[in-house]
This record gives sequence, C-alpha cells and structure tokens, in this order.
Amino acid sequence: MKYTELMEQPVYCEGLKVGKVKDILVDGEEWKITHFEIELTKEAAKELLGVNASFRNVLAISAVGPASKAITKDSGIDLQVSRGQLRIYLRPP
Repeated sequence: MKYTELMEQPVYCEGLKVGKVKDILVDGEEWKITHFEIELTKEAAKELLGVNASFRNVLAISAVGPASKAITKDSGIDLQVSRGQLRIYLRPP
C-alpha cells in the first residue's frame, strides 16, 4: 500500500469508528512510520478521552499491529488493540 492510499483511511477499534488518518509521522533516522495523526470522531473522543468535540490526535503505529491483519483497502484500518487499551496509544500532536 502506498503512503497516499493511507491518507483519509478510516480507523476502527472493535467496531467503533475512531477517526480518519490525516497525516503520517516518520522517524527520520530509521525511515519507519512511527505514528498516524488522526482526526478523532466526536463519538470516539467522548468515549475514549471524555471530550465532547472532534479533534486531532497522534496514534502510535504499534496499535495497528501487523499490516496484513489491520489494513485493507475496503474497510480501512482495524486496530489490533482493545478500546480499553487504545487510550495509551494516543497522545496530543
């Protein structure tokens, strides 16, 4: 999958639409993707962080898991962590 194909992909966690990929952060030394910047949906922001509005956040790539299990062109990105664990993979941009 190309970088451009990841942009705007929906992100799901246990059936909850978490948001959309807005940017991709790369480690400049190792040339590896480290984080996705995602725009959280209002519902996900409320459930996961207790915030009443949609906003951007950074998601550690380790929440995605192996690409073969998590990324499909049709459905987007399915995270390989539970909703309860998801909070530890998020941080402000």
